[in-house]
Amino acid sequence: MPSKNIGFSRTIFHSWMDATAALRIQTNDPLKIRQELDPILSNHLTGSDAKRKTIDVLIDIWHKSADVSSTLHTQALELFQNAYVSTDHLWLHYGLSLLYFSLFRQIVITIGQMSRIKDTITRNELKKRMAAEFGHLGALDRSVERISATLTDWEILPATDKLGVYRPVRNKFKTSSTEIELWLLKCILFAHPAEALPFSDLVRLPELFPFEISITLEELREHDEFNVYREGGGWDMVVLKEP
Repeated sequence: MPSKNIGFSRTIFHSWMDATAALRIQTNDPLKIRQELDPILSNHLTGSDAKRKTIDVLIDIWHKSADVSSTLHTQALELFQNAYVSTDHLWLHYGLSLLYFSLFRQIVITIGQMSRIKDTITRNELKKRMAAEFGHLGALDRSVERISATLTDWEILPATDKLGVYRPVRNKFKTSSTEIELWLLKCILFAHPAEALPFSDLVRLPELFPFEISITLEELREHDEFNVYREGGGWDMVVLKEP
């Protein structure tokens, strides 16, 4: 399950995630990753505290996520090495963020739900929804702001010309890699509280809103990390085998 720590307190640029993933492939030593990231972030951040907290989040996502699921983490590293398109990298950054941070997961679920019924959402709406979910924690509002800014940089939550108002994109990101699609579905299922989901519900979960999912039920059946079975009423249920 995702970390219950609010944690995600900094804006994380896509390029920083790419750099962190590349460094993690080179070394499993978080201190070395931190040392290599420091000059990269120095071009954008001046304060040592800001850099430290930002690197903390990057290491949480691309190193400590192994503590949540070593299998999904290892697969993400392998997929990153073989992905040559920046948008393919985004699927991996998104999946590991959702896997590690429960707040990130709940925010993208909420954006996905709201974007089904209206074109724009506000930062204040997200703050109110997260306060109802997590309680009025001191760092919550700031983390909502930082995750919103992160999703804006990732082109998932573009800002409008009105302050604090966003226009979420739906089904924008595509990949030619079936393995990346399957991997993201594994992350989604791993983080979901239900043990099994109907296939038709799984591929339409709100947290998948930025992505176009083209996986078929037959492709899922052929993948040995999923168990697909027919339930009474004709539902094709999907279970993630122990990752």
